[in-house]
Amino acid sequence: MVPESVKGQQALVVFFPRVLVIITVMADRTVRNGPERNRIKTLTQAALNADKTVEQVEDVLDSLGKTMNELSSSLTRLNGTVERLEGGLDHLEGTLESLDELAKRLIAVVEPVESIVKRIDYIVSVGETVMSPLSMTEHAVRGVVDRLRIRAPR
Repeated sequence: MVPESVKGQQALVVFFPRVLVIITVMADRTVRNGPERNRIKTLTQAALNADKTVEQVEDVLDSLGKTMNELSSSLTRLNGTVERLEGGLDHLEGTLESLDELAKRLIAVVEPVESIVKRIDYIVSVGETVMSPLSMTEHAVRGVVDRLRIRAPR
């Protein structure tokens, strides 16, 4: 059903209902080294480079997505750790408040004890003052007795 005039040529045959359409392919065999061909080559290379760049950007974004997921997981764990630390710090604060209250009570107990120690110290110093002449007298008497023993005939 192809006409003889088209045989041997490249052709596109399209059948429509009750109509045969034949489109012959015309090959342009002229050599073009002009600026148009260079422009097409440049545009083609730019399109290929853009496609490669898009692939690289997609790879970077995939890696970035994985990194963001890992970062999110790390931040979740860090939040848990911070919450536990907050609980520990609250407990420490309570302990320090208890120690402050205990220190106040100890100060209230220590002040009377210091007063008693001062009185005892005063009593001891008075006793030492009173005993000083007695000690000197005792020392003098012992010295006399020792001299008498040395002079006494045996």
